[in-house]
Amino acid sequence: MKRRLRWAGLGLALAFLTLTFVNASWLAPEPKGAPKLIAHRGLHQLYDKAGVERDTCTADRIHEPYHRYLENTVPSVLRTLKMGAWMVEVDIAPTKDREVVVWHDWTLDCRTEGSGPVREATLEELKALDIGYGYTPDGGQSFPFRSGEFVGAMPTFEELGEAMPRRGRLMINFKSKDPDEADLIAEKFAAIGRDPVQAGDAFYGHSGPINRIREIFPEAWSWNTDGARLCSKDYVLFGWSGYLPQSCRGETLLVPLNYQWAFWGWPNRLIARMEKYGGQVIVIGPIGENLPRGLTLPEQLTEIPNSFNGYVWIEDAFTITPALIQRLDDRTQEEIDAGEVALDARRARQ
Repeated sequence: MKRRLRWAGLGLALAFLTLTFVNASWLAPEPKGAPKLIAHRGLHQLYDKAGVERDTCTADRIHEPYHRYLENTVPSVLRTLKMGAWMVEVDIAPTKDREVVVWHDWTLDCRTEGSGPVREATLEELKALDIGYGYTPDGGQSFPFRSGEFVGAMPTFEELGEAMPRRGRLMINFKSKDPDEADLIAEKFAAIGRDPVQAGDAFYGHSGPINRIREIFPEAWSWNTDGARLCSKDYVLFGWSGYLPQSCRGETLLVPLNYQWAFWGWPNRLIARMEKYGGQVIVIGPIGENLPRGLTLPEQLTEIPNSFNGYVWIEDAFTITPALIQRLDDRTQEEIDAGEVALDARRARQ
């Protein structure tokens, strides 16, 4: 009996050493490059995420504004890129007259004085709206963006694309499951002479439009949100063996900030495995109840290993981007001070 226990113990020890060696990050080659920030919605107004569901209006629960930018607008995207973000995530929606606007919500009721689905409105109707109309940080006592400056500020994709700097990159989010929207956005790319592969643009969303965009632009980075979650789950389950699951090969893997420890060979070995098969890795915010999708505090960057060279999804580009890329920080002292006040309030809430 003792002999069997000794052999069992030896087997476990050997298995442990094998797993340790196979997944040793320090034995993997040092990744080349630096982290690249993906700014969710560009510079936007953060909001209370408690109880938020798919159709919850978020404009009427924003935190006290500390800057004058709104999501999915041309000034927001351009300032984000100027500050050093690698890529800006934007949302798109087709209009009744087959234009494409840069807009997050399915309807107009939340952020504008209009109502009804965006897809049932013409571009002319959308351009007449005040997209800052519905924002309030205090339950409707004040509306800081009803100044008139955001009337007509909902951009078309073509307007945004033409305004993009030469090295500016977009990550385009399909909000619907309709594959026809992939064909429509491809038409708009062609109309402005922008090649998404050469520009370094990316696409993500439901499988319907993503499968179609992969047919149109097979060399562009495109990923399905459900597929990325499956890749992450499969890697946690099977990565210990050194085998990269099929669901991750050429795909995108999401690593939550608070679960980095669960990913075998993190970071160097995991990166080497994904790069071998043309995959991408994105660090996202902590997973938990009512927590955001991206990083919301600059100090969260310090929780990511120094050798990580993939993508980092961020929510507050105005404070996080300068923390990583100080040389491009063009904020005024007033903007910096306002950002620090907002960060202190955010830390207190979290």
